[in-house]
Amino acid sequence: MLSFRSFLQLLKESFRDLMPIILVIMFFQLAIIQSVPENWLGTAVGLAIVGVGLAVFLLGLEVGIFPVGEGLATEFAHKGSTGLIVLFAFMIGFGTTVAEPALIVIAQKAASISAGRIDATTLRMVVAFSVGFAIVLGVWRIIKGHPIHYYIISGYIMVVSATIFAPKEIVGLAYDLGGVTTSTVTVPLVAALGIGLASTIKGRNPVLDGFGLIAFASLTPMIFVQFYGIFVYEYIEAVADIPILAPITAVITTKAAVQFDFQLLALLKGLGGVVVDVAPILGVILFFQYVVLKKPIDNLKNVIIGFALVIIGLDAFIVGLEMGLFSVGETMALELTRYDNNFIIYSFGFLIGFSTTMAEPSLTAIARKAKEISDGKINDFVLRLFVAFGVAIGISLGSYRIVVGGEIVYYIMAGYMLVISLTFISPKYIIPIAYDSGGVTTSTVTVPLVAALGLGLATNISGRDPLIDGFGLIAFASLFPMITVMLYGIITEKIGVKGEQEKEEMHLDGLRHAIEDINNMDLSTVNILGTDKSHSYRMAFSAVHVIVPREKEAEALLAAKEAGARGVTIMNAHGMGLEEMSNFYNRLQSDATDSNLMFITQTKNVNTIIRNIITRLDITGEGNGLTFAYPVSHIKGLRLKLNDL
Repeated sequence: MLSFRSFLQLLKESFRDLMPIILVIMFFQLAIIQSVPENWLGTAVGLAIVGVGLAVFLLGLEVGIFPVGEGLATEFAHKGSTGLIVLFAFMIGFGTTVAEPALIVIAQKAASISAGRIDATTLRMVVAFSVGFAIVLGVWRIIKGHPIHYYIISGYIMVVSATIFAPKEIVGLAYDLGGVTTSTVTVPLVAALGIGLASTIKGRNPVLDGFGLIAFASLTPMIFVQFYGIFVYEYIEAVADIPILAPITAVITTKAAVQFDFQLLALLKGLGGVVVDVAPILGVILFFQYVVLKKPIDNLKNVIIGFALVIIGLDAFIVGLEMGLFSVGETMALELTRYDNNFIIYSFGFLIGFSTTMAEPSLTAIARKAKEISDGKINDFVLRLFVAFGVAIGISLGSYRIVVGGEIVYYIMAGYMLVISLTFISPKYIIPIAYDSGGVTTSTVTVPLVAALGLGLATNISGRDPLIDGFGLIAFASLFPMITVMLYGIITEKIGVKGEQEKEEMHLDGLRHAIEDINNMDLSTVNILGTDKSHSYRMAFSAVHVIVPREKEAEALLAAKEAGARGVTIMNAHGMGLEEMSNFYNRLQSDATDSNLMFITQTKNVNTIIRNIITRLDITGEGNGLTFAYPVSHIKGLRLKLNDL
């Protein structure tokens, strides 16, 4: 909804999310490097621009992109045209990926350090085609209703199989490209497409089936790029003296200055770049809406405003990053490698991973959507915490691999095995969201800083190769969120977190039982200990009475408990034997000498209880006492454990 109050709420959340990254940068800059950045004022202004830009971007998503994406998906589903849906899915995947800034940067860097074997444009086309194919495959899964984990596990097997034959120079790059293909704008639109289809197609669940497209878009590039690498390293000869591009953060930052220039021409050029990035998405939407469907866009004014807000917000976000983070991050990555303390590197990787992920616009958008369609069962902020924690672990472990050396494939294979294992024990609703979480964590904020850290470590550590060892951190940052999000699902299931609809159903269930109690007095109603639930049904109950001397009371209670009695009513009693009945008037005022223990229990337990009592107290032998039972009905208010039922 487009309102100033919504914007203020998003603005508040944006600055809350930026606080971790500010604190991490300040701590390492002042406590570890022990220097104040030269352009600290520009950094502060840049961070403020990041917060405002993020809020504007999220507002634009809610107003423009999400409604249009879901509307198109609904129209395609109603038309029942699988061909149109598949074509739309491919064009969205290909068109948005080929112009992705992060992909352009990674492709150029890979080309510059591959001795001419890798062509940047060809690599981008391979990745874009693989993403288009992935979206088609994901849409096909939603239409057919197949479980997502069958596809993902098969994909993991193909990734590992391709790794066996791929040259080691391409493996880390391929794994990284799986993480940079899902851009800040692509992710919300693709998610809206999946959720819209799953909401419209009969028999599909938005939570179980709507998510997963992003996971496919992150998986297929790993396969396609490795096969591309097998070809180029087999048939294309290396070329000497290929010029090396500027550091990766510099390429992304004005596309390159370390300090941002506030000239009008530079600002307009940056805004134009964002428009170019968003234009393919807008073109695909307009083509399918007006040419294919031949229908006008509902609430066109709001949609135009939403797209404008997305462009302005994303541009402000990038400008703020250029001013506030890129230059600091690049400098710190270089400085940390000069310390003879690897723990500092791992700590920086962990904290920078956590803080940048918490500020990631794509993750924020997806988490909010997950909360919405899960009826509140998934908490968006907690989900983002678990994703950020997974990224932090991944980057820290990836940094460890670069420092100590080792083949990336062994780490990735171990991670895949853990993901597959968790897939079979996690709640079904969390699995597609977990798979998607790996693709939304490496975008506008994370990629430049993480890539700079990896290449900086591989460049400055003796014995490491930037092409072989420098790539791979993004792959780690994409893998571990899947694990932590599945753990989040397992934890919420264990502690019994309920959605709003489930809570309402529980309340209605309680009311229904109350009505049954009133209208069906012949039913027995039992309350379940430790819950607010009760059950009404036909079950035979009996009352068991045990009358014994007061000193035998504890022994009788213990015997009944061992036999299955779960509650007792204790009444004072005074008994008279046969010889005392002849002159009972003299004994009417005597104090109670006996206990009358009454146990209400299921009739099937009566024999066991009485047998245990008469055996322990020897009531039918030398002991003193009396026990008997009789059936009872109209039981109301009895409290039992669930296991007893």
